[in-house]
Amino acid sequence: MNDKTMWMVRAGQHAHLYNEFKEKGIVAIGWNDVGDLSQITNPDQIKNVVRKTYSDYKPAKKSITAGQLIRFKFSFKLGDYVITYNPEDREYLIGEIISDYMYDPKFEKHHVRKVKWLGSIPRDLLSTSTKNTLGAISTLFEVNESAKNEILVILKNEKQFNENMEEEELLLETIKEELIAKAHEFIKDKLLKLNWEEMEELVAGLLRGMGYKTMMTSKGADRGRDIYASPDGLGLEEPRIVVEVKHRSGQVSAKEMRSFIGGLRQGVKGVYVSTGGFSKEAKYEAERSNIPVTLIDLDLLATLITQYYDKFDEEAKSLIPLIKIFWPV
Repeated sequence: MNDKTMWMVRAGQHAHLYNEFKEKGIVAIGWNDVGDLSQITNPDQIKNVVRKTYSDYKPAKKSITAGQLIRFKFSFKLGDYVITYNPEDREYLIGEIISDYMYDPKFEKHHVRKVKWLGSIPRDLLSTSTKNTLGAISTLFEVNESAKNEILVILKNEKQFNENMEEEELLLETIKEELIAKAHEFIKDKLLKLNWEEMEELVAGLLRGMGYKTMMTSKGADRGRDIYASPDGLGLEEPRIVVEVKHRSGQVSAKEMRSFIGGLRQGVKGVYVSTGGFSKEAKYEAERSNIPVTLIDLDLLATLITQYYDKFDEEAKSLIPLIKIFWPV
């Protein structure tokens, strides 16, 4: 078992430094403004330098930046493997680190390690799981053991990893499902950060995306009615929908549900949105109601938003900005 670590180091945006890495036998990272880290002796010093240098960064970005510099300065070891990618040629270049950390302003990215390049391999020779591992977007990261060993075997033997089409499709489907699940949770995180007024406006925007016209109630005592929706916007055409929105951490109780249902009249349909969910008793009250009531919790709300997002107006999109990701089929 090879106990050396393998590090991915990206060659700048769109790999524009790939040829420089290859020809000059280096890998390098940016954040040049922090200056020379050669005399820094512990990770906390790098954290302090990053905080002072990039005071306008958000805390999470400061932490990520410091983490990348710390790994490059302290975690990289002589003899460790390094890999970088050229998307134009679909080629991975693999080498060994042969120097300690250096600061060299003659390169575009000043934080440098010298590398002895061992060879390159085409991306097409790799398994889908290893391609996925190497697809992480960080400037640098540690390659897992399985992917490292596969890369080294292919580099040595120039043999393609044996993976049948069915296995590849299954793995791609698994990766896609994981991405969708993560995206779903991130959307829920964003929803929970909205204030109650923004949440009501977003639910109204969702209804408009579904083809309804909406009217918001005036702020204050709304008697369990936050939004009215109907095909014409005036409630003259069916279906006529009354919507209550509760944006809080606690569940809607049976009492609250009975109060909502009690305010509905025949000929309307009720929609109750609760980001905190519904108690078992509240769900029972909705199920036995003579007037149709649809319950929307945070999970369903996130699902409906992604389903109808393309039909959202700009006002609604501004409340929860999302981008579409394309996936091969």
